[in-house]
Amino acid sequence: MRKFIVNVNGNSYEVEVEEVEAGASAPVTAPKAAPTAAPKKAAAPVGNGTPVKAPMPGNVLDIKVASGATVKAGDTLVILEAMKMENEIKAPQAGVVTVVAAKGSTVNTGDVLVTIA
Repeated sequence: MRKFIVNVNGNSYEVEVEEVEAGASAPVTAPKAAPTAAPKKAAAPVGNGTPVKAPMPGNVLDIKVASGATVKAGDTLVILEAMKMENEIKAPQAGVVTVVAAKGSTVNTGDVLVTIA
């Protein structure tokens, strides 16, 4: 076992590295981490109409409309947090909204947030 000090972003970490012979594989152990709750996923698409999809993965911080509400093109529908930035997801057209995503849920690129009929 060899010890090294590694500097990352101004922080020093002491690490131990096991030397192995060429061609041999060392046992792999996962780092211990505190258990966390699994992130909530957005609900499956509901309703007919034009889907408004997440343009990037992120967390749904807020939903600015309710199902059944009438919106105009350009109205803010959802606030999506991605890379520590809040992104307003706007209506591409006018119509009646059906909310699919849940506030606090985690979404991937292409997941349906709302539909507009």
